[in-house]
Amino acid sequence: MKQEQNEKALLFGLAKKDRKCIEAIYKDNYNLIQALIVNNNGTVEDAKDIFQEAIMVLYEKVQLGDFELNCQIRTYLYSVSRRLWLKRLAQQNKFSIGDEQHFELAMIDEDSDEHEKRNVDFLMMEKAINSLGEPCRSLIEAFYLEKKSMQEIALNFGYTNADNAKTQKYKCLVRLKKLFFAQYKNESL
Repeated sequence: MKQEQNEKALLFGLAKKDRKCIEAIYKDNYNLIQALIVNNNGTVEDAKDIFQEAIMVLYEKVQLGDFELNCQIRTYLYSVSRRLWLKRLAQQNKFSIGDEQHFELAMIDEDSDEHEKRNVDFLMMEKAINSLGEPCRSLIEAFYLEKKSMQEIALNFGYTNADNAKTQKYKCLVRLKKLFFAQYKNESL
């Protein structure tokens, strides 16, 4: 509840161009977007540009006055940044999905209910990951977000070999699935 109030205050501050709120949004979210861009054929400069564009999208939405954010600011900025980056990759011919016009239309015409459901799913997954505990949380993040190899993970986490790290990752995924689906079941009641 406190986080939700804090996020509303940040959005209100963003709408009023409050420098401290804008800086807090940057501080809390930029690294996630930078990792997204850099891990997907981008540079730090690309990440700065995309993040700035995503902030402007959010700013324009909150300026309308009737904008209601139903997810965390982080989730919203990640989603917008991801779309902006995919669009830029397609324009640079670094990302091929066949028909570029279809890609443009799919991004514009995406069903808002589906988008909202996906944001809720992302939030539930984030909650599940945060409640996973260590070392599982760090192991999952190292493999899926940081794209580290099982050999690197074995070395960093002190496992005797990559196979042991892989076994532990599997056990962590089983726990994560249980946590996620328990939340999913509770949310849909």
